[in-house]
Amino acid sequence: MPAAVKGVSAFLSPELAPLGSIPNYRSIMHFRAASHLRRPTEFTRVRSEGRRYQCGGFVLWAANRADDSLVEAGPRAGFVASKAAVGNAVARNRAKRRLREVFRHHQKRVSPQVDLILQARRSLNGLEYGEIERRFLKACADLFPATTD
Repeated sequence: MPAAVKGVSAFLSPELAPLGSIPNYRSIMHFRAASHLRRPTEFTRVRSEGRRYQCGGFVLWAANRADDSLVEAGPRAGFVASKAAVGNAVARNRAKRRLREVFRHHQKRVSPQVDLILQARRSLNGLEYGEIERRFLKACADLFPATTD
């Protein structure tokens, strides 16, 4: 059997459980519509009222939400990758996809009443995923220090 087909059959083998069969997978790893910043006024508010944190390949903006009714939804995020800053459509989409994935994996580290904007820079696509993740976690640690009881 050719190597490519062998890899596919190994993926489809019954001993490998699909992600959907893992208990609570969807509730653990989610980034729902309620977690997105969508309106231009929301982006403007975060940029005008929030703090800016340079992370090298991206800029993180964070602002507390005034509306407490959305706290149950958790932190919200918006992702920006402009043509001038990042490049063509392929590069912009890749940059946003990488930032969304980092936020999705580590959204529990962000305070639930916070709105974030992650703004991509050209150098983001040249970074390894682990480096992007490390920079995001460092920014979260600086912006949202853990409270000790």
